[in-house]
Amino acid sequence: MNMFVPVIGLEVHLQSKTESKMFCPCPADYFGKEPNTQTCPTCLGLPGALPSINAKAIDHCIKLALALHCKINKETKFDRKNYFYPDLPKGYQISQYDQPIGYEGFVEIDIDGDSRRIRVTRVHQEEDTGKSIHEADHTLLDFNKSGVPLIEVVSEPDFETVEEVIEYSKELRRIVRYLGISNADMEKGQMRFELNISLKEAGSKGLPDYKVEVKNIGSISVLEKVINFEIERQTVLLKKGKKPVQETRGLKDMSGETVSQRFKEGSSDYRYFPEPDLPPIEIDDGWIERISEEIPELPGDKRKRFEKQYGIERDVIRTITVSRARADWFEKAVKGESKEVAIEVGNWFIGDFMKLLNNSKLKTQSSKLKPKYLVELTELHKSGKISGTVAKQVLEESFKTGKSPKEIVVEKGLEQVSDTGELEKVVQKVLKANPEVVAEIKAGKEPAVQFLVGQVMRETRGKANPKVAEKVIRNELKLKS
Repeated sequence: MNMFVPVIGLEVHLQSKTESKMFCPCPADYFGKEPNTQTCPTCLGLPGALPSINAKAIDHCIKLALALHCKINKETKFDRKNYFYPDLPKGYQISQYDQPIGYEGFVEIDIDGDSRRIRVTRVHQEEDTGKSIHEADHTLLDFNKSGVPLIEVVSEPDFETVEEVIEYSKELRRIVRYLGISNADMEKGQMRFELNISLKEAGSKGLPDYKVEVKNIGSISVLEKVINFEIERQTVLLKKGKKPVQETRGLKDMSGETVSQRFKEGSSDYRYFPEPDLPPIEIDDGWIERISEEIPELPGDKRKRFEKQYGIERDVIRTITVSRARADWFEKAVKGESKEVAIEVGNWFIGDFMKLLNNSKLKTQSSKLKPKYLVELTELHKSGKISGTVAKQVLEESFKTGKSPKEIVVEKGLEQVSDTGELEKVVQKVLKANPEVVAEIKAGKEPAVQFLVGQVMRETRGKANPKVAEKVIRNELKLKS
């Protein structure tokens, strides 16, 4: 029985975050606007209209190329990629061919603690196309998106598993968001995928002699479904002794099922030639150095540092560092604190604090809760001044009002009750109200003691020190501590 393994390459398209389009002054913020209201003769491809280069978009492309450890072409140029499609008004796309801005880079990914590099072939700049809207028996065209700056990141066929593709996609999204060059919002089409996938026999050398491309994948979850579908489809064919057709396939629906569209084009089919209306771009050392200085600590480096500096578990770090803003907020909280405090704050952060943020649909920076308040809450809890139950209540109140945990504890009289004399009265009341449980405990079912502890916590509204409460209960029932 033949066993097949996937050989996968990925092309990722990222809309660059600029005010204007790539080759004209039209606004690049097209989403939700009335169709064909963000256009001009240049992005509509009208005769005689001449393009001019958006310098900010080039900065963004260089920045991403450097962040992905790419070499930079000191001389780069634009090319015409010729093909016909209704939403391509000029009949060609201004892209890059043999002199991309960046080349020979890599993205480091981590799968269950196992780190490996996915090679990046090229990072180049191009323009987006318009949008086709298919309704019944006709197609409508909206050119608002036409000409929006688009960065394309092309990988080598280094992926061997679905998990690697998904992690690479997520890491690339984190990187561009850290850099601030794209929001990579897939619901708005700001990050899209083209998949190249084939199968080969396990253990065989080299690459398969065919390749299937799947275009216009708009989400990471659908990307995963497409890969699984294609692996199954191609496996069935290969087991029958049939080689899958080298073709371009499209999505049938969000289930990940693909359908044949056309035989796959090669680069010669696009008849690339240098764009005659745009000059070559000289990228000197000074330009590269300026962009390099703008690159922040990236998510992979930040995760490694957090693990070493704060001793936090890998899964907790991943949640904290999913965005630059979130990681910065956390660092403001734990700056100068011990590893023990950082670990506690990290657990509160990814647990109750994240729940409050998600429920209120707020970002960390928009919250009234100041970073140091999480440290304060941790200290109140660890010192025994408030119980875990009360700590959750205090966090919620601080989140709503912006008051400090200490202030809330004093105002509401929430400090934990550890005075045995005071707790004895509460324990006696609880024992009297639960004679059946008392009888069970005296009969040897000691785990029921925890039920009584819970009742004491309930009576004191979470203020009782649970350890002291259990000790008092055991004394009253003459049990061994």
